[in-house]
Amino acid sequence: MATPAPTDDPAATGITLDGGPRTRTEGSGHADAEEPREPTPRTDGYADLRSYAVLGDGRTLALVADDGRIDWLPVPQLDTEPAFAALLDAEHGGHVELAPTVPYRLRRQYVVGTNVLVTTYETERGRARVTQSMNTGVSGRLPWCELASRVEGLSGSVPMAWRVAPGTMLGTASPWVHRTHLGPVLRVDGVTLTVQTLGEMTTTPEEQACTGSFTATEGSRHLVVLAGALHEPLWMPDPEDVDRGIDRTIENWTAWSEEFHYDGPWGKAVQRSALTLKLLMREPTGAIAAAGTTSLPESRSGGKNWDYRYAWVRDAAYTLDAWIGFGLREEVHRAISWTLTMLREHGVQIFFGLDGALPPEPRESDVPGWRGLGPVVTGNRAHGQLQLGVYGDILAVTRGYVDAGNLVDAETGRLLAAVADDAADAWHRPDAGMWELPEERHYTSSKMGCWQALQCAAHLADLGQIPGEPDRWRAEAERIRRWVEENCWSEERGAYLMHPGGDSLDASVLLHARSGFDTGERMSRTIDALRAELGSGALLYRYTGMPEEEGAFLACAFWGVAALTLVGRCEEAEEWMEELLGLANDVGVWPEMIDPETGDFLGNLPQALSHLALIQAALTLCPGDD
Repeated sequence: MATPAPTDDPAATGITLDGGPRTRTEGSGHADAEEPREPTPRTDGYADLRSYAVLGDGRTLALVADDGRIDWLPVPQLDTEPAFAALLDAEHGGHVELAPTVPYRLRRQYVVGTNVLVTTYETERGRARVTQSMNTGVSGRLPWCELASRVEGLSGSVPMAWRVAPGTMLGTASPWVHRTHLGPVLRVDGVTLTVQTLGEMTTTPEEQACTGSFTATEGSRHLVVLAGALHEPLWMPDPEDVDRGIDRTIENWTAWSEEFHYDGPWGKAVQRSALTLKLLMREPTGAIAAAGTTSLPESRSGGKNWDYRYAWVRDAAYTLDAWIGFGLREEVHRAISWTLTMLREHGVQIFFGLDGALPPEPRESDVPGWRGLGPVVTGNRAHGQLQLGVYGDILAVTRGYVDAGNLVDAETGRLLAAVADDAADAWHRPDAGMWELPEERHYTSSKMGCWQALQCAAHLADLGQIPGEPDRWRAEAERIRRWVEENCWSEERGAYLMHPGGDSLDASVLLHARSGFDTGERMSRTIDALRAELGSGALLYRYTGMPEEEGAFLACAFWGVAALTLVGRCEEAEEWMEELLGLANDVGVWPEMIDPETGDFLGNLPQALSHLALIQAALTLCPGDD
């Protein structure tokens, strides 16, 4: 694809910019769909979490603040120690920066149907456009990490500067600049990085960083390329090839999006969430990361910091449900094959490493954390917990796959029959629940998950996909239903309780409108009770007591929208959906939580469960056109 000359009108370049996360239509394609604004100020060197856009290549991802700094980029894999982690250590974590050196206003959008970000800068003397991409190759993901930033002068002159400064790998290593016959390279703890440029500019190697500066003038074109690899030789990219690679990456993303089928009223938000989920899926295995970061706090007081760079079976189940609804074949097969292979190798687990290994024991790093709200953790303590809901996730994944017209192999069939038999017995046990709580109890949503597992297993057996005793599974499912109805419903509270013997409420019960456990009066009353006790505006907290401890959990509110739809209150659900979508940031990236009082983002991001819940709510409200 020939690269057009810079112009003020993005449509004239052959690309169309996304008009925002909510709009149904593609819009005019002009960047002025969003008014220019000031960059979000930093606090003690840390960007507001709401300010981040995300780039990725199927193996790692970068978080780009609206002031032009990339504060998070593990190289080359998402779950490796991050060479750039100013997100968690502003002083020593490392960052990549590209921005004007004079005061500016900005507007930014993704190229429609892609994860390529376009930021337009306006200063008193000129305008420039930066197109940023984690490049992909002719046949998919590149074998090295390649971050490309193209700068086009639109009018006047805009002085620009860039800086590539790797950090200390969360306080474990020291970066340095190494002079070679091909120019300076940066090294830190096995990671090798090179910076290549295109266009006239000044480049200066320092002891631990490389910097450069240039002026963008009308019609000018510059390129800054960061390429990296870990414990292997590094391909030195040709800047001209990389420049063409940006256009190729746009074409690759656009081709993928054209296979995406959804034409409901929230098409933009749904497609943007689908594109974000695609960034969280590791190529080529199909492992789906729960989030792109670690240790971003769920609470302003700190302490609730977790590492979500692992593949939860639950998230795989919900993602497959969305992929099937969108008609995406390769992603569905890749993800279910990987998930079932892991279960065969390791038995029933809550989550796996993105490389397929069992997660290591958690460890803390001696760095401050985002705005000093540590700890910074690698690993997740929930591994090894008993969570009964995983049985429902595993069987629901397979049922969706089969109902979409696919087959289960014999070995997997035997595995799933054994999982169903386990669920038929294990539902009697207390567990840690969906929220991975330290105190084991008879959580209501866990029992509902076992009911879902047995219903799905019986259905699969009826289709001849798995061996076993479907009559036994159905009978046990009915016993679970009676137990929940008799022990977990409170007429006084007008809701399903979090667990028998208490009066706490739990928003995860909402998931079981979609599972089919209850779409009647009790679920309808439970929704009202949850909103009354755990609601704050459009948002919901996870369970009783959480408003005092953490932000509101985004997925819970979207689950509420879906549940409200399924109990027949569609008009209310649409109003709730609209209110929720108004809380998105400017580029449609969702975190784990939001502070209802301030609108501030909290928790790891992008969060798969938040994007998945948005998609599920939209598909439930309006399935879209085939």
